Amino acid sequence: MLEGKVVVITGGAKGIGRHAATTFAQERARIVIADFDNERLAKTSSELGRVAETLAVSIDVRDEDNARAMVEQAIDRFGRIDVLVNNAAIVPHFAWGIPRWPRIADMDKAFWERVIQTNLGGTFLCTKHVLPHMEERRSGHIINLYGGGGIKPAGACAYMVTKEAIRTFTRYVAEEVRESNVCVVIFSPRVPIVTEGAPLEALERLPGPEILGNAFVLAAELSMDQSGRCFAYQEGKLVPEA
Repeated sequence: MLEGKVVVITGGAKGIGRHAATTFAQERARIVIADFDNERLAKTSSELGRVAETLAVSIDVRDEDNARAMVEQAIDRFGRIDVLVNNAAIVPHFAWGIPRWPRIADMDKAFWERVIQTNLGGTFLCTKHVLPHMEERRSGHIINLYGGGGIKPAGACAYMVTKEAIRTFTRYVAEEVRESNVCVVIFSPRVPIVTEGAPLEALERLPGPEILGNAFVLAAELSMDQSGRCFAYQEGKLVPEA
């Protein structure tokens, strides 16, 4: 069903984004990997290029010109965008055993803004610039990412503000574009996931992105009546989250 379709994944050079890109490539989709880590970007795009046609785009999702250029490069290369996965984010990864982020009373405004503009702002900008192309074709899927963080001990506030906002963003954008046949959903991994660069102890203790199976492929095949909803992956299928 996804063969030949064009999938854009932000933050696609590593971690969950890389896993998502790999599952789409296995379905013979054409892949656009967008990331700010140019070294990992080159490595991942080279690996995926052996399986599927792949375009690597260097991007800072906080920058509107970057977001616009990413979409333009994808359209110039492939002529269309069928799926956007808004995965790029600053994630605290407290479950890895790394230092917690500051309490709000101790947090620099610049740090707060970097988290907000990357996670929420990047989702907004990439969605904004891909939507006109999807609406024109009256077809498309946008998959946003949710994430969890406990209230105690402190440190997760900035991250969770962005994720709860993205969940609301998803519901409202889904209604804005419903008549254009663009399906907008949010996906929750549910559990902490370990990725490249994590401490060895965390790598041995926590599951990797492979625990998510083909969740992103399934999300890109959801029907319009599911637009606006949040999903998780369980026993080989997507299940709605409350």
